[in-house]
Amino acid sequence: MDRLDELAIFVRIVEEGSLARAARRLRRSPPAVTRALAALEDRLGTRLVDRTTRRLAPTEAGRAFYDKARRLTADYEAATAGAREAPVRGLLRVTAPVQFGRRHLAPIVTRFLDAQAGVEVELLLNDRNVDLLEEGIDVALRIGPLADSTLTALRVGQVGRLWVASPAYLGRRGTPRTPADLARHETILGTARSVMDWRFAGLRTSPRLMGRLRVNDVETRLRVAREGRGVAQLLSYQVADDLAAGKLVRLLQAWEMPPLPVCLVTKGRAHRAPKIDAFVSFTARRLRALPVLSSERDR
Repeated sequence: MDRLDELAIFVRIVEEGSLARAARRLRRSPPAVTRALAALEDRLGTRLVDRTTRRLAPTEAGRAFYDKARRLTADYEAATAGAREAPVRGLLRVTAPVQFGRRHLAPIVTRFLDAQAGVEVELLLNDRNVDLLEEGIDVALRIGPLADSTLTALRVGQVGRLWVASPAYLGRRGTPRTPADLARHETILGTARSVMDWRFAGLRTSPRLMGRLRVNDVETRLRVAREGRGVAQLLSYQVADDLAAGKLVRLLQAWEMPPLPVCLVTKGRAHRAPKIDAFVSFTARRLRALPVLSSERDR
C-alpha cells in the first residue's frame, strides 16, 4: 500500500472514530482498513489508537501523529490540485448554513476570488440540506452526519451542541445542574421537531421541555436567549462570540453529545472540474485553521 494512502486511512480513522465508518467513507473493506492501521502501528513501533466497545480514540502518540499526518495529506491534496494543467475557471455554486456562511465562509470565498481571476462564485446560504444533483451545487458545507453515501466528503472540523442561557435568566431562575432540571425552565426551541433534538449523553429519554417560544431563525434565537427568555440549544460556532463576551453561559457540559462533523461535500472525484478541486483545497486549509471548528470537548 502507498504510504501516503496509509496516512490518509489513519487520518480518516481518527476523524470518524470508527474503523467501520472510516471504511465506508473511504470505500474500502473493513479488513483492509484494519490491516493498514496495524501495518502503520507496527512500522512506527507504537500504538496509535485505543479501541473500546463504542469507538476508537487516538493515544497521546496518535494525536501527535494525526496532526502531522493531516497536514501532510492536506499539503499533498493542495499540491496535486495546483499541478493540474487544466485552467481554473467558470461558475462555482457553493452552499452553506446561513450564519456559518455569513461569518466564516464568505470571507474565504472572497479571498478565493482574489486568487482565481477566472472563477465566478454563487454563494447560496440556506439552513436546509439542498440536493447537490437536483440544484446544481458544486460544493456544500455540511454540519452533521452525511446521509448520502454517494457524495465525497472532506472533513474540516467539528462543532458541539451546547445549552446556553443569559446571566440575567440564570439569576432569576437558577442554573440547571442536570437535564432533569430543565423541566422547571423555559426553553427556546427551533421548531416543534427540535424538541426531539435535545438529547443528552448517557440518557435514553430527555426531560419534558417547557418551550413556549419556537423560532426557526438562529440569529433570533440568539437574541432572545441574550434577552433572558430561557435556555437554548445552539451550535458552538453560533454562540462562540457571546460566550467569550459573557452574554451567554454554557450549561450542562457533562451531558453534551459528541461533536458534529463539519465537511466540504462534492458530488464525487471522477472527472471533477479543476475549479472544484481548487476551491475545496483552498477552503479546507482555511476552515481547519478556524478556532470555532476545533473540538469543544478539549476546551
